[in-house]
Amino acid sequence: MPFHQLVIEIEGRDLARAEAACRQLGAMAVMLADAGDEPLLEPAPGETPLWQQVRLRALFAADANPGLLAATIATVLALPPAAVAVERIEDRAWEREWLKDFRPMQFGRRLWVCPAGQRPEAAGAETVVLALDPGLAFGTGTHATTALCLEWLDGAIRGGERVLDYGCGSGILALAALRLGAQRAEAFDIDPQALRATRENAVKNGLADRISVADRPEGLGRGFDIVLANILSGPLIALAPGLAARVRPGGSLVLAGMLERQAGEVAQAHQPWFDIGPVAERDGWTLLVGRRRAE
Repeated sequence: MPFHQLVIEIEGRDLARAEAACRQLGAMAVMLADAGDEPLLEPAPGETPLWQQVRLRALFAADANPGLLAATIATVLALPPAAVAVERIEDRAWEREWLKDFRPMQFGRRLWVCPAGQRPEAAGAETVVLALDPGLAFGTGTHATTALCLEWLDGAIRGGERVLDYGCGSGILALAALRLGAQRAEAFDIDPQALRATRENAVKNGLADRISVADRPEGLGRGFDIVLANILSGPLIALAPGLAARVRPGGSLVLAGMLERQAGEVAQAHQPWFDIGPVAERDGWTLLVGRRRAE
């Protein structure tokens, strides 16, 4: 059964009004995309950023009147009629359609992140696969900061480690560490969406019994072999004493989410406890790794 889709380019500040109007008219789904080639960096937990120019797509049932819908939306938003495009969309397997451009990705020598049901073509005896579909929580390996962390884990995990993923998003870092041989992982985030995604991804990968998920830092343990924090430079600086308290002497602190120009300030905040410095850079982002000094 075909569907009707309305396509509108609007300013970000008008998005709420446009989305509400589409839903009131019976839209089955409303999708948003960047209309102005404006990259958005990783948001803080719980934050929903918007582009200045947004391309909104609203999907309506086949029995809807697309001409009337377009005219009504244009009137509500005070747009010229030509600003609302109408498209005919054929039915398809929607639950997998949005994954068609998401392919298995390799990080380091062993680790692959793959959509559910896919396997790397060049899988070898040492290949480690983490099944992960892109979802609402941040973290699929496509962002440079996540990729840097995954590549570091691939080379650093020896087996038996206790790992903390602070600001876990989809849980990708904690789960990758477990797949690579870590013994136990804890994951923390303040976003309920992230906590749900982490639990679901753990079940999907058969790792639910080796990971615990917390919504408050007070519930986290100490003495971790590896602590990872892929967030933003401001929180990385503010959290320095708390993160240091969770790493065992000789353990590793892995920090990502900062631009190259911010790395020096972040490293300085952690130097009272760690011998720390940049180990990799990509697309303007830096990965810092520190070793905890003995107390």
